[in-house]
Amino acid sequence: MKELITFRNKKESVSLQIEKRSVLVIAILLLLVMLACVLGTSVGSDLISPLNVLQTIFGVDSGENDFVVLTLRLPRVLLALLVGAALGMSGAILQGVIRNPLASPDVIGITGGAAVAAVGFVTLLGGAISIKLLPLFAVLGAIATSLFIFALAWKAGVTPIRLVLIGIGISAITGAGTTFMLIISPFYTAGQAYIWLTGSVYGATWGDVYTILPVLLVVVPLTLWLARSLNAQEFGDDLATGLGVPVQRHRLGLLLCSVLLAGFAVSVAGTIGFAGLIAPHIARKLVGRMFGSLLLTSALVGALLVFGADLIGRTVFLPKDVPAGVFTAGVGAPFFLYLLFKNRNQF
Repeated sequence: MKELITFRNKKESVSLQIEKRSVLVIAILLLLVMLACVLGTSVGSDLISPLNVLQTIFGVDSGENDFVVLTLRLPRVLLALLVGAALGMSGAILQGVIRNPLASPDVIGITGGAAVAAVGFVTLLGGAISIKLLPLFAVLGAIATSLFIFALAWKAGVTPIRLVLIGIGISAITGAGTTFMLIISPFYTAGQAYIWLTGSVYGATWGDVYTILPVLLVVVPLTLWLARSLNAQEFGDDLATGLGVPVQRHRLGLLLCSVLLAGFAVSVAGTIGFAGLIAPHIARKLVGRMFGSLLLTSALVGALLVFGADLIGRTVFLPKDVPAGVFTAGVGAPFFLYLLFKNRNQF
């Protein structure tokens, strides 16, 4: 029997149980994320010792490394970690709601909606409106597309299989729209859009970090609170309803959280594919299927995946800077085919 740790407030109005193994795994992953912040900031075209990095961050050094550490590298490392965390949790939510191991923001059209809106902004409005508004358009595109998918999938409620099938169709449509706008756009804007579509945290600024950080601080606690119902929904909508779970309301809330996480991640880093697909599967191997632990672990694994992809892209191929999305796709596409083969008798 698995060992559990129970948390209760004095009035016993709030109770939480978590496996000891999950606590250990999450603690180790948190430690790895903190190490990634320091080591990732140390590595680049010029190496800076981790001790000097820490001294620069806390403002106790001479200041000679301030520009490299605080302006060039640390925002990029933090953005990679935050984007990966958002995509990992978004994918875990979708796989839990849809009850399909192939679900991810890429597959059901959320990323596609953000991409078509962003490319449309660059192609049609890039010269007339500040490029700083691109994240807003990307998020609005993700939300609008998701609402459209949800509306089409609604028929006295939303069933998981109908949602994923409609999402795949909408994803194909948004992909065609993105390609069409790239074809008709001027050469210089097409190049800019291509870089964004590949998925990269190159040129990350503190403004990008501050764009996605508040979303995570608000959405993650809300997601963990709603995730309690996912454990019941795994047994089917009828049983979950019988247990008193407001299935449709919670499903809508969780989908909204997933859309916000994926939309803001895409808005600041482009379409970094497959991170939302891979991270939940790794997390499930580490902590099992309890969704509270699974969501946190998926976020941490996703953070490390995107960080690792960006670290390889900016160090191994110096002086070139290869987008992180190239490496996540290189790993994710074969993994997607593996999942299709593994689950071929379930579809």
